[in-house]
Amino acid sequence: MVVLGVDTSLRSTGYGVLSVEGSRFRALDYGAIRNPPKLPVSACLKNIRAKIAGLIAAHAPNMLSVEGVIYAKNAATMLVLGEARGAVICAAADADIPVYEYEPRRVKMAVCGNGLAEKLQVQRMVKTLLALDELPQNDAADALALAICHAHSNSILSSRTPL
Repeated sequence: MVVLGVDTSLRSTGYGVLSVEGSRFRALDYGAIRNPPKLPVSACLKNIRAKIAGLIAAHAPNMLSVEGVIYAKNAATMLVLGEARGAVICAAADADIPVYEYEPRRVKMAVCGNGLAEKLQVQRMVKTLLALDELPQNDAADALALAICHAHSNSILSSRTPL
């Protein structure tokens, strides 16, 4: 099974491609899709969708895992995050790939055993669990954590319904 985890953001969307063979996980690819600060929102969304479509074409994931909608004090921030998330979900839908969402607390629990883990803890655990040579960048670590969370959930809850 191959899982594509995506941590959506307008300016730095993290991605992580995870190969799952039984209880063994291996990172196939990870990084961040960067959009310059002055790039219009519509161009950022187009770029995110295109890059996710490229990752799907390159790695043929069986499913995609995204973070559930986060509540923020700033409505404009929530709207932009939702738009970026929509671009990712559309890319998966175009490729007929099911999309699963997970709450941030659940992702942290799956990776660190603590739903309140800090970003650095998530980065370190992802590095350890996947035997990476270096600490992955924040967004990439979060994306890999989303993929790990889904791999754990998929083995436990095989009847989970996609978005």
